[in-house]
Amino acid sequence: MTMNVSAAVAARISIRAFKPDPVPAALVREILVAASHAPSGGNLQPWRVCALAGEPLAQLKRQAVANPAGEEPEYDVYPPNLWDPLRTRRFECGEDLYATINIPREDKPARLRQLARNGELFGAPVGLFFCLDRRVGPPQWGDVGMYMQTVMLLAVERGLDTCAQEYWARYPKTVAAAIGLPDDHMVFSGMALGYRDKSAPINTLRTRRDGFEVWGELRGFD
Repeated sequence: MTMNVSAAVAARISIRAFKPDPVPAALVREILVAASHAPSGGNLQPWRVCALAGEPLAQLKRQAVANPAGEEPEYDVYPPNLWDPLRTRRFECGEDLYATINIPREDKPARLRQLARNGELFGAPVGLFFCLDRRVGPPQWGDVGMYMQTVMLLAVERGLDTCAQEYWARYPKTVAAAIGLPDDHMVFSGMALGYRDKSAPINTLRTRRDGFEVWGELRGFD
């Protein structure tokens, strides 16, 4: 039975523990090509994507793990001095995440070790890296985000899972070298892709969502 869009949206969560089972190259390509039907203003299709697996991915993981401090990022993932309600949402997300693996707030070393798992793509056998031309603006960044969301939903439809990782913006030079990115392009985000480890407690996390009345309104309806 084919999964409908609503079911895929409901099923998609950020997975942070993957099984090592490989994902066929043909399936990865199928998902990336199908996602290219995502909308983009003026049909610019500003995304550039590279999928890594096997030894090339293993080498990138080793480099990231060996440099936990990262490099100079090319953009801020979060605005400085985050304000409410955004600050509270981020705080709750972190607390809920660490609660699934029993890491208390005061255990900073354990939290840093879990953060470093990003550099291993949480054990995923495939890493996707989304890039864009440095000359484009915020509308095209939004287009890349829509492409990524489409990739994630198509992955769910095919029995796979993902975790979008702007963490990789901390390694612009390392990722660029690994994927042969030209200088006029930049790394926007990575994404772990694979099969979820259903036995991992961390994969039980479903982040909270505010009700419609907090962020939405309807006007002019009968």
